[in-house]
Amino acid sequence: MIYAFLTAILCIALMGAGAGMLVYCYIGRKRATGKRTVIKGVSAALIAVGLILVILIPGSFHTVEAGSVAVVKQMGVIKEIESPGTYFDFWLTRKYEKYDSKVQQVEINMDAYTSDAQSMKISMVVQFQIRQDNVEEIALNYGGLEALTNRIQSVAIERTKATLSQYQAEKLIEERNKISPKVEEVISEAIGDKYYVTFNSAVLTDITFSDAFEQAVEAKMMAQQEKLQAQYENEKKKEQAEAQLYVAQQEAQALLAKAQAEADAQVAAAEAEARAIMLKSVEVARMLGYTVNESGEEEVIYTIVFDEQHNGADIAEYLKYIEYLSKWDGKLPQVVAGENGFMITVPSTPEEKN
Repeated sequence: MIYAFLTAILCIALMGAGAGMLVYCYIGRKRATGKRTVIKGVSAALIAVGLILVILIPGSFHTVEAGSVAVVKQMGVIKEIESPGTYFDFWLTRKYEKYDSKVQQVEINMDAYTSDAQSMKISMVVQFQIRQDNVEEIALNYGGLEALTNRIQSVAIERTKATLSQYQAEKLIEERNKISPKVEEVISEAIGDKYYVTFNSAVLTDITFSDAFEQAVEAKMMAQQEKLQAQYENEKKKEQAEAQLYVAQQEAQALLAKAQAEADAQVAAAEAEARAIMLKSVEVARMLGYTVNESGEEEVIYTIVFDEQHNGADIAEYLKYIEYLSKWDGKLPQVVAGENGFMITVPSTPEEKN
């Protein structure tokens, strides 16, 4: 800071001296002609001083833009670090080396190999930012931001290749979204605090394989899709067949249930009819003097006792008579007497019925 102040005073003094000599020369023109030679010499000196000042003064103003820092060297030795602003330093002895302190973005393209020896082209973007407190160390160890960037780029390439070489090509394709964070983690650990920067990110922007491999993968994926489609269609057909079988089973069970119900109804009707006949027989038997025994608790069982006088024939005849009466329409048949004494039934004619 003191050096800059002294430099500014020296430049101002030189400018003042030059201006004074210029005024002196202007006034000297009006004096004796014999003095012209002296005035010309002084004028030449003033011009020379003016030219020196024109060269030295503008170059001694140094501007450090926002987002940058400057390493100030005096005769090659680092003297201080300047933040953004404008400074006046004699440029022949003091040099300002500026470092961009904004986020640096490095685009990297490389060739790499997978664990199954498939070649690929990798594109990635690495972002980092120098630490302003360590700018002097960066200047001493790397001499500039470009050399530091090249070093970080080398580390990123090395770690990326080592990480991707652990995967097979198809695995990289399937898990690309998961692998990019893994690469970023590995690069971050490798950079750490070694290079005086703050690591921000590393993103794999593209992974490209050879055309032959891409075609092979595409063919395999198409085959897998066709296989999955065939499996889906088979499953669908199986489901349809199972649905049809279920419907057929339900229909068969319905028909079986209907047939069973009809059979049960017929059996029930037959049983009811048989019981009705049995009850009629018991009633007729009692009317004709037969002995009828009863047994059973929940359902009464009737037993007709037969003997020589009661052999059941009259019960059968009486039941036939009852059946006949149930079907008779109440009209007597027409009969005529034949020569042989037989009774012949003569059907009535429609006219006679009317």
